[in-house]
Amino acid sequence: MLKQETIAIIKSTVPVLEEHGVAVTKRFYELLFTNHPELLNLFNHANQKQGRQQGALANAVYAAALHIDRLETILPVVKGIAHKHRSLGVKPEHYPVVGEHLLLAMKDVLGDGATEEVLAAWGDAYQVIADAFIGVEKSMYEEAEGQHGGWEGFRAFRVERRVKESEVITSFYLEPEDGKAIADFLPGQYVSVKLDIPGEAYTHIRQYSLSDSPGKPYYRISVKREEATSEKPEGTASNALHRYAEEGERIWLSAPAGQFVLDQDDDRPVVLLSGGVGITPMMSMLKTLAEAEVVAETKAGTAKMAIAGASRPVTFIHAARNGEFHAMREQTDELAEAHEHITVYYCYQNPTEDDRKRNAFHREGFIEREWLELITPGADAVYYFCGPIPFMKQINQHLKQLGVPESSIYYEFFGPAGQL
Repeated sequence: MLKQETIAIIKSTVPVLEEHGVAVTKRFYELLFTNHPELLNLFNHANQKQGRQQGALANAVYAAALHIDRLETILPVVKGIAHKHRSLGVKPEHYPVVGEHLLLAMKDVLGDGATEEVLAAWGDAYQVIADAFIGVEKSMYEEAEGQHGGWEGFRAFRVERRVKESEVITSFYLEPEDGKAIADFLPGQYVSVKLDIPGEAYTHIRQYSLSDSPGKPYYRISVKREEATSEKPEGTASNALHRYAEEGERIWLSAPAGQFVLDQDDDRPVVLLSGGVGITPMMSMLKTLAEAEVVAETKAGTAKMAIAGASRPVTFIHAARNGEFHAMREQTDELAEAHEHITVYYCYQNPTEDDRKRNAFHREGFIEREWLELITPGADAVYYFCGPIPFMKQINQHLKQLGVPESSIYYEFFGPAGQL
């Protein structure tokens, strides 16, 4: 427990962190990687270059300061980060190193504002926060290793099959090299993929959503080849997978992780919205919902058994550039045709001439609030969405305008968490 004096000092730094938080975290990473370059094997280099990691950490530090007297209010954030840490292999011994360099960064950036009392208070607060992370992550490590088919760290898988889903997205079907069982997962979760890429000095680890339903003898990830733009270089890991991960190649995976998951006990209508490669966790959820009605063996013979939420209405909405960039369309169409409770809609930003000839889309341009209101159950449904940040901000705004309560809205960031 923190002393009231310590809490008061931490609270007094909130305005300073609001103004200088990103500068502090930027300096933190500079110091950390200079003194401990081996940690570059754990961190996403692209997020560092784009400033996303610095911004996410600044938000986390600010939230910790703001709620230092009620840390339980940020427990969901702690759990989300802990899932990522477990999948990366972050261990208790990393925390003292991080704490030391965070205080050094505060001292460098805040100057006279980082008094001995402030640094001492933050040292005490950091230890409390670190202990919370270590405790949560300990149970996650134990669960990942102890479950049926589970394992510790990274496990060798083989690319059994690869399928081109669109102009930029390819699916990789991954089976364990040892031929043993694999851990189950919840629809919406991800795995970490560890890559040693030719010409790269450090290991690259990336998280990719599992894009098939649970219960298969393989994991499927569907990866977008991130091309270079004027604002950012090409995606190192995604391009490496597209170039080198041929059938038969070895890939190292963590056990599944993540808290953005479909609530299968909820029987309300569900709306799944995706933009671009954000379709990957949505596909896992959609296929799970489609498979919710199962055939069960009973003592009396074979009988149809409806499990919780088996026939709940499902609205699936996907936004893509056009048909050439629309991944897994055939799969979603087949699911809609086979299940009366599933309805699909497609929005193309720039349809091709062929798209128009085939009437391949339901809306041109962007997903607007009026269209959402027309095709969804409104505030009576639960919503899950994923995609580029501008897409998610727009969807979140639309849902709030439609009166959907925050408790019925769930979303996933690819990479460091941000704000919508």
